[in-house]
Amino acid sequence: MTHARRMIEANPTPAPVDAATLAECIEACFDCAQTCTACADACLGEQPPNHLSRCIRLDLDCADLCEAAGRVLSRQTAFEPEMARAVLLACAWSCRACGDECERHARDMDMEHCRLCAEACRRCEAACNNVLSAMGS
Repeated sequence: MTHARRMIEANPTPAPVDAATLAECIEACFDCAQTCTACADACLGEQPPNHLSRCIRLDLDCADLCEAAGRVLSRQTAFEPEMARAVLLACAWSCRACGDECERHARDMDMEHCRLCAEACRRCEAACNNVLSAMGS
């Protein structure tokens, strides 16, 4: 069992959705944030990096939104469903946009870091959508 799941279950406030679904999303968000940050860094190392400016920007924006979503979902006390919906929608949208951009670079330029980033983005997008569905959104 992961720390995210254990913390959800240890909280005296009941989780807004199934603990496994919530923990999977929290973990996917933090994993995606790290992967997007590393992908942006790898893009900066490509020569010349200027043709990757959109990818770098999407990586960094996605990392920020994933980090925010993971943090908001980690808080169960006085849970605000509308706040969670807003952050989940933004996170899922940014993961879709970043994943699309990274898939293109992985395919067209054979960039492994972008392939890995696209995978993390797809996983996080799906996890966010699972929580939204579980919340009845």
